[in-house]
Amino acid sequence: MNKKYPVALWTLVIGAFAIGMTEFVIMGLLPEVAQDVHSSIAAAGQLITGYALGVAVGGPILVLITYKMSQKNLLMLLMLIFILGNLMATIASSYGVLMASRLLTSLAHGSFFGVGAIMAASLVEYSRRASAMALMFTGLTVANIIGVPFGTFVGQQFGWRSSFLIIAIIGFITLIGIYMLVPKPKEQKNTDLKKELAVLKNNQLWLALLIAMFCFGSVFTLFTYITPILTDVTGFQSHAVSWMLVVFGLGVTVGNIVGGKLADWNINLSLQYILVVFILYFFVLYVLQFSMILMIPGIFIFGVLAFSMVPMLQFRILGLSAEAPTIASTLNQSAMNLGNAGGAFAGGLSVTYLPLHDLVLVAPIITVIGFILLFVQMRGVKAKAA
Repeated sequence: MNKKYPVALWTLVIGAFAIGMTEFVIMGLLPEVAQDVHSSIAAAGQLITGYALGVAVGGPILVLITYKMSQKNLLMLLMLIFILGNLMATIASSYGVLMASRLLTSLAHGSFFGVGAIMAASLVEYSRRASAMALMFTGLTVANIIGVPFGTFVGQQFGWRSSFLIIAIIGFITLIGIYMLVPKPKEQKNTDLKKELAVLKNNQLWLALLIAMFCFGSVFTLFTYITPILTDVTGFQSHAVSWMLVVFGLGVTVGNIVGGKLADWNINLSLQYILVVFILYFFVLYVLQFSMILMIPGIFIFGVLAFSMVPMLQFRILGLSAEAPTIASTLNQSAMNLGNAGGAFAGGLSVTYLPLHDLVLVAPIITVIGFILLFVQMRGVKAKAA
């Protein structure tokens, strides 16, 4: 096992798990957080928007500021920021302090996945580079299956701050693991920042980033408010939410696997098919949300469809930026988190001015925009080829 995937790689998996947990666990604790910091559910939902914006802005800035650092030292710095942000959340006594803690924590997110993916690939032989990168990202999906439901349960039983304390401890374990297990770079390469930034002149890359932002935005429009939907619309008790998040996490894991296979087959055609099915599925989910029995498979299928597009969106970006994979990979995280932020913001407007159950019909509008942009890009590519 270690010969294929060294222990150092599993340290990165644990880090990805911790980051996935801190991003998503607050969704299962929105009512508790809102009550404790004296805010509305909609305002508490903007804590997710703030985190996503922090990822979007902070990731590229950190890459530019720290481009001379070794990957190992940068990963350690990112995990230290992550730990401090989560510890700050455990002592947050007001909405403002909690928002500040989310913003601080978010700074580590995009850069960790961007740099971590490249580090993961460097730890194995060439033929296993792709699978090593995929393995690191499974930490994020496993966080949805185990970490988020566990964190939700702990937060509901012992207070939401306890969830962030546990996340900080996992982050500390990752920090020690990176320090002790990840090898020091044999030779520090002289990075030419101009060459790295040259990828930003690629118009097709920017269009692909817009596609990623809008395609994934609808996921957070709905999922940010999944807890009140499950309790107030579907009729689940609050303690059942953590189990529904397990179901969603299983769907996310299946979706990542399916998406990777479809990307190998035909990435652009598969993405178009997935987007059409995903958009239409919201109308099915509108009906399913009123039934506790039907909502169980409904949430699973939602996870499958939502996250099957993620590998495709990631691979499309890397395919357009072989010269600067770190910046491009980080920018993709930024784009998708801008989508998350916009989606959460749109969801907040919807639940403020419309009935909660109508959120399912508002959400797909964002992905429709992404689908149109993908169609425009594909037509442009075909026109140039002709």
